[in-house]
Amino acid sequence: MKTSIIAVGTELLFGQTVNTNASYLSDNLNHMGFDVMYHFVVGDNPERLRAKIREAFADTDLVLLTGGLGPTQDDLTKEIVAEEMGADLYLDEKALAHLKSFFDKHGRHMAENNLKQAYLPIGCTPLYNESGTAPGFALEKDGKVAVCFPGPPREMKWLWENGARSYLEGFMDKKMYYRVIRTIGIGESDLEMLLMPLIDGQTDPTIATYAKEGECTFRIASQRDTMEEAEQAVREMTEKVTDLVGDFIYSFDDEELNEVVVHKLKEKNLTVASAESATAGMFASCIADVPGASDVMHSAFVTYSNESKIKNVGVPAEIIEKYGAVSPETAVAMAKGARDAVGSDIGISVTGYAGPDADPGHEAGEAYIGYAYGSDSGFCSINTSRNMRNWNRGYFTLRMLRTVYLLIK
Repeated sequence: MKTSIIAVGTELLFGQTVNTNASYLSDNLNHMGFDVMYHFVVGDNPERLRAKIREAFADTDLVLLTGGLGPTQDDLTKEIVAEEMGADLYLDEKALAHLKSFFDKHGRHMAENNLKQAYLPIGCTPLYNESGTAPGFALEKDGKVAVCFPGPPREMKWLWENGARSYLEGFMDKKMYYRVIRTIGIGESDLEMLLMPLIDGQTDPTIATYAKEGECTFRIASQRDTMEEAEQAVREMTEKVTDLVGDFIYSFDDEELNEVVVHKLKEKNLTVASAESATAGMFASCIADVPGASDVMHSAFVTYSNESKIKNVGVPAEIIEKYGAVSPETAVAMAKGARDAVGSDIGISVTGYAGPDADPGHEAGEAYIGYAYGSDSGFCSINTSRNMRNWNRGYFTLRMLRTVYLLIK
């Protein structure tokens, strides 16, 4: 089903609010098998909104709208959608009761203009909103469907999960199954080239690649008459994909790398200690973001200065003097020192230049990851060639996670 998304709100055009609703809805719709053709953003102007609804319905059959369902005079999405689809409004008693209950519960007086939110188009499917005051709704006419959501993302997501998604499932002729696979250590163009024998001329299942900071994701999707057939098709394609790019895959279930690392450490009953210079604790923070991190994250040292490298994790001063603070030798000594200082199973470290400054003969984006695990120790070198401090620090952290992953996978 061809689909458009219209986000309503002048604040979106001014850049005061980021349109996260569209990305959320697009992601979910595509996973269900709907073809999202257009994203539109329009201000709180009735004539422009009316024109955009007509434009969307001229080329697509399903239009999702977010915003403009509130109590103020410029909240006109509901009224204009109803007019365009030939429906009058009625006072919905359930929506009114919820509205009154909401204000009573919060001990607030309900202004007269709030009653506007309790009116819905005749013949619609109401989407009652327990996360806010304005209900959404779905309205059909002559093979065209409009689904309207409140603008606040929390309310929009609640309505999607508690009514809108199940409503839209009724328009799906086939069953959709997909799998999101995560890779690291390969760029999007190289990944696509390796997968080209499967991508070229593909029909069903389909493979789509997506670039992400420092890693790549691809989705294998199939639409079949039954869910069992779709799952089988995806399983068979997953096996073919694994034969081609399996060395780069770290998750078949759309997990973040830090989640995979924590789960594998727990599975193997291993602990890790980190010594971080350029990232200043970002690796440890990523591990701590995952539930159960306390079972695997033994200790974390932020060793930004040379003194802290020497004092806290025992890097010999002569190594820093001979090779420099940003060097393979120092990185390995930091990893071994962090591990030995606390008796963890694995030591991981980073030292580098996040930018914009670097010592003579070096450049921003240069770093070394050190590791120590059992009798194995070593380093990997990085040079992003980017003078982007925050990006570099994030990428260094990702490479630390990847290094641990490769040690224990």
